[in-house]
Amino acid sequence: MAIDRSPVLKRCRSLGLDPVFMGISKKSNRNARTGKKQSEYGLQLKEKQKAKFIYGVLEKPFRNNFARAQKMKFGTTGENLMILLELRLDNVMYRLGYARTRREARQIVDHKHVLVNGKQVNIPSYTVKVGDVIEIKEKHKSAQRYKDILEMTDSKVVPAWLDADHANLSGTVKEIPTREQIDVPVNEMLIVELYSK
Repeated sequence: MAIDRSPVLKRCRSLGLDPVFMGISKKSNRNARTGKKQSEYGLQLKEKQKAKFIYGVLEKPFRNNFARAQKMKFGTTGENLMILLELRLDNVMYRLGYARTRREARQIVDHKHVLVNGKQVNIPSYTVKVGDVIEIKEKHKSAQRYKDILEMTDSKVVPAWLDADHANLSGTVKEIPTREQIDVPVNEMLIVELYSK
């Protein structure tokens, strides 16, 4: 499995991204580099790299998501792309507060700790649907790991499109998120422009 192992804070700096969006509260001491003006292509590429980095998606799956977003019957391609990325199982685990970062969420899913509607799913890119119930397997619920995670994420606001039951380490997808509900600093229009070249 290909993994992006670049240092998170360094990458945040180069993309002009606040580490908070990665689930990290550390601030980088160095200021983002200012200086030369970026070309239109450079700006578009940066937005794509930002989206890929935030959601931990590599080029091929990202491109596949974009193709899916183009085929959807409603909404704009850019918004649909963000919604598809948001509905990934690893992202939903992170949003529910059952992982400190999306990277950790991906690992939890990989390690077969997660059930969707009572069935084990170990594919981080699995797309959840409205009504899906996501939970940590019974035998892992009492693990110290999840106590530690909840201690850190308990104050985090769970988005309105999800319903979290922290006592039972489960959550339900209430609705498809709207773009307004996705607090990710990405200009998806630039990504659409990049791919439609």
